[in-house]
Amino acid sequence: MKKMFKLSLIMLLAFSVVLAGCGKKNEDTSSSSGGSEEGGAAKSSVKVGLVTDVGGVNDQSFNQSAWEALEALKKDKGIEAQYLQSKSKEDYVPNLNKYVKGKYDLTWGIGFDLGEDMKTVAQQNPDAKMAIIDAEVDAPNVRSVTFQENEGAFLVGVVAGSMTKSNKIGFVGGSEIPVIKRFEAGFVAGVAAANPEAKVTVNYTGAFDAPDKGKAAAATLYNNGVDIIFHAAGATGNGVFNEAIERNKAGGSKVWVIGVDKDQSLKFGDEVTLTSMVKGVSTAVDKVTKEVIDGTFKGGHETLGLKENGVGLADTSSKNVPADVLKKVDEFKQKIIDGEIKVPETPAK
Repeated sequence: MKKMFKLSLIMLLAFSVVLAGCGKKNEDTSSSSGGSEEGGAAKSSVKVGLVTDVGGVNDQSFNQSAWEALEALKKDKGIEAQYLQSKSKEDYVPNLNKYVKGKYDLTWGIGFDLGEDMKTVAQQNPDAKMAIIDAEVDAPNVRSVTFQENEGAFLVGVVAGSMTKSNKIGFVGGSEIPVIKRFEAGFVAGVAAANPEAKVTVNYTGAFDAPDKGKAAAATLYNNGVDIIFHAAGATGNGVFNEAIERNKAGGSKVWVIGVDKDQSLKFGDEVTLTSMVKGVSTAVDKVTKEVIDGTFKGGHETLGLKENGVGLADTSSKNVPADVLKKVDEFKQKIIDGEIKVPETPAK
C-alpha cells in the first residue's frame, strides 16, 4: 500500500510538471503572435494598388520612386502592394478600377495624365480611398500631392549656368503639360540668375516612354554645342543619358546630364551625371500610405517645395559640383524660401 501511494505521488508530481511546461509553452506562443513569417514586420491587412503612367514602373524616375516607397512599406509594415503598368492612356480607368473594385484600401495614380480619369473613378466610387502624384483632383476621397518643381529646377539651373563652358545649355521635356512647364520655367530662370550670358535651348519630345526620342533630342543639342542638358522626361530621359555616355566614351568635348526626380547618378554614374533635381515622391507616397494604415487618411491637396524639403539637389551633388557653386545654390535656396525670389511657374513668352 505504501509503495502504491508513493508511486501515485510520483506520477502526480510528474504530471504537474508536464502541465506547467505546457502552460509556459502556450504563454510564450501567444506573446509572440502577430509576427510575420521569417521574422519580418507584422502582417498588415492594408492592401495598396499603384497605377503608373505610360512611363512604367522602371522609368528611373517618379513612377519608380513611388513603387520603391511601397516596397519599403511591404517590408517595414507588412502591407500588401501591387502595381499595374499603363501602356496607354486608355489603360488608366480600367487599371484604377481593378484596385477600387477589388476593395483595396488605397489606390495610387502616378502622374499628371491620370488626373481626369482618377476624378471620374473617384466620383463613381465615393467610398474608395485614392491618391495621386503630380495632379490636383477635386474629390473628397482623393489625396493630391503636387510639387513646386520650378523651385528645385531653379537650383539645378544655377548649377548649369555656373558650370557651362560653352554657354549653351539644353532642356529636354516629355509632354508639354503644366508639371513639365514648371521644370522648364524654373530651370531657365536659374540659369539666367547665375549666368545671363548662357542660352537655354528647349526641346520637347512629346513622350515619357521613348528613350529613342530622348537620345535623338540630346544628339541634336550636343551637336549644336550644348554641354549640359537637364531632362524632365521620365523614361525618355534615359535616352539623353545614353547619348551623353556614348559621346564621353568616344572622346571630344565633355558633356553632362542633370537628372530628375531621383538621384540618377546611382543608375547612370557620376561620370555623366552632373547633379539631379530630386522630388520627394517616395516621401509623399510613404506619408499618405501610412495615414491609411493609421486610419488618419483625409482627402485634399498639398504642395511640397523647398520650404517643405519636397524638392532639391541630390545628396551626391558634391562629387561633381564645386563647393563654391553649392554655396551659391544654398544662397539662392534661402532667398526662395524667404520669399526674396519668386520662381516663375510658366516659361516667359
